Amino acid sequence: MRTRWVLLAVLLCGLLLGSSMLWVYIFRNCGPCPCKAPVCMELLDHYLASGNRSVAPCTDFFSFACEKANGTSNSFQALTEENKSRLWRLLEAPGSWHLRSGEEKAFQFYHSCMDTAAIEASGAGPLIQIIEELGGWNISGNWISFDFNQTLKLMMSQYGHFPFFRAYLRPHPAPPHTPIIQIDKPEFEILLQQDQEQKVYAQILREYVTYLNRLGTLLGSNPQEAQQHASWSIVFTSRLFQILKPQQQQQTQDKLFHVVTIDELQEMAPAIDWLSCLQAIFTPMSLSPSQTLVVHDLDYLRNMSQLVEGLLNHSERIIQSYMILGLVDTLSPALDTKFQEARRELIQKLRKLKERPPLGFSPAHPRWMKCVEQTGTFFEPTLAALFVHEAFGPSIRRAAMELFAEIKDAVIIRLKKLSWISEETRKEALNKLTRLQVEMGAPKQALKPEMTTQEYSDIQLGPSFLQSFLSCVRSLRARNVRSFLQPFPYHRWQQSPWGVNAYYSIPDHVVVFPAGLLQPPFFHPGYPRYGPFSEAVNFGAAGSIMAHELLHIFYQLLLPGGCPACNARALQEALLCLEHHYAAFPLPSMSSFNGSHTLLENTADVGGVAIAFQAYSKRIVEHTGELTLPNLDLSPYQLFFRSYAQVMCREMSSQDPQDPQDPHSPPSLRVHGPLSNTPDFAKHFHCPHGTLLNPSARCKLW
Repeated sequence: MRTRWVLLAVLLCGLLLGSSMLWVYIFRNCGPCPCKAPVCMELLDHYLASGNRSVAPCTDFFSFACEKANGTSNSFQALTEENKSRLWRLLEAPGSWHLRSGEEKAFQFYHSCMDTAAIEASGAGPLIQIIEELGGWNISGNWISFDFNQTLKLMMSQYGHFPFFRAYLRPHPAPPHTPIIQIDKPEFEILLQQDQEQKVYAQILREYVTYLNRLGTLLGSNPQEAQQHASWSIVFTSRLFQILKPQQQQQTQDKLFHVVTIDELQEMAPAIDWLSCLQAIFTPMSLSPSQTLVVHDLDYLRNMSQLVEGLLNHSERIIQSYMILGLVDTLSPALDTKFQEARRELIQKLRKLKERPPLGFSPAHPRWMKCVEQTGTFFEPTLAALFVHEAFGPSIRRAAMELFAEIKDAVIIRLKKLSWISEETRKEALNKLTRLQVEMGAPKQALKPEMTTQEYSDIQLGPSFLQSFLSCVRSLRARNVRSFLQPFPYHRWQQSPWGVNAYYSIPDHVVVFPAGLLQPPFFHPGYPRYGPFSEAVNFGAAGSIMAHELLHIFYQLLLPGGCPACNARALQEALLCLEHHYAAFPLPSMSSFNGSHTLLENTADVGGVAIAFQAYSKRIVEHTGELTLPNLDLSPYQLFFRSYAQVMCREMSSQDPQDPQDPHSPPSLRVHGPLSNTPDFAKHFHCPHGTLLNPSARCKLW
């Protein structure tokens, strides 16, 4: 009996020892497995090419994720170029379009744009023909009298050139979003800033005169006459620019916008035949003298009219030179290389004078890219359908919608736990989130091929590329006007479906995520779905973007007086904490930073990361079998933060500083600000207490 108990004890000990050895073996050899699918290996190559692993992640995660040998990676720019490359491959593919369909004209236009031999052979001939249609312009010295308003009307309606003002339609911000005609100052090719140094100002004028002189000679003028016309044009441009108010003065004086009728504007600025010109621009819209307009700067229009009237009485050739040379400049992208080269050299010289780096031309901006951009502008519905079919099929869209649903659920959970929000405001916020619409990929109407044939019926291609280009300009304008005249129950997209910027539209209460954004390295449903690796990348990049846009819905609550029923003291303490939190970070010498100006976007960045990580943490609990990238030595949690930082990678050059009007913080702060405010980042990267990304105090807003 005793022997039996001894044997049983030995057997039990053996089983326990064996089990423990088995578990040791499992934990040692079955940790996170490397993902070796093609999409994973492509992502690995991308991360290895864009990060500096020698930098300590706890002190400079921006460099750790974004730095590369020759500068800083720019994820959005790289994705933009990849999307254009995809469109290029589609347009170059033989047999991928159908005769007599809307696609046919799109492909024909693209190939006529690529036919540089035909464009070079045409030379300035098609342009000279257009000038003759405008009444002629004998630049050798024998002037032809011209009808100012007739020429102006044709330039704007037929050739897309707006020399004295811009006029365009926009929807009224409130339902039913009826169309509004807005009048703004023209877009000057050259900004003659009042605060520029006199020496730089004079150099800029000389370069622009040289450019206009070159245009004149390309049209057949002798150098002396071309120089005279170029000088007249720049003198008039300078005088127009001088009557503009500085932007700050426009914002502080009176109202930013003024509502007037066409009749009232005719009295204020009589040099322009406003009704005739606007009717030509916005055909088939029916206008009358009582039509209301929205005007940005009435003083500019008054002074511009006086300037034009004075010159028409005794020096109309100055106005004619300004208008014709401006038209040539506008049409130069559709002309031969001599005109394009002249424009490119002007831009390079102006950037040099403003101490900015030169723009790359080749191979950074090859001919195909330009032709893809123009084809996309004129035939967006066709290219949208092709791009979505190729890059955003039903399975990808479903996966993106699933991700969005989980992010939205995480936002709801956050709203329910906010300490500074009142119960009444919380209910309103949750109701607003419930009513939110989401558009993913492309507008539904753009994916209806039967519409494109009808939309492009007025486009006549040939015989020259310039004529094809202008026919597309007129067709696009007419389409835009017709769309405004029809009931529009759905949201008007603010960018093309192959674009890379998500946004929230306040008037329509809709959040938009274009197909071009939901691409590698930000999103890919082809990553192994049975492990959390795909979730780490998708939640960290695309998920953070989605959460950021959802938080835009609640910006009003954060503004002074925007949440009367809330705990104002707690809210202001949280906002002030966040402002101080960002102000404590070191900035690159070339960056400008105004914590108050960027505060709202900072709150969305911080909240976006926190909400996406919350959703990811919930998701990872539901899965087993961790996957990670081989040779990267990052856990799935670390990969989440790495993928978030990848979204923010952008180069900041001392010669091309950040736009002071940009509401976002500099790129490094968009990485360090949110991650240092996320305790889980410090936990998973084992950051010592007191390092830059593991501070002693954090802010609690969302």
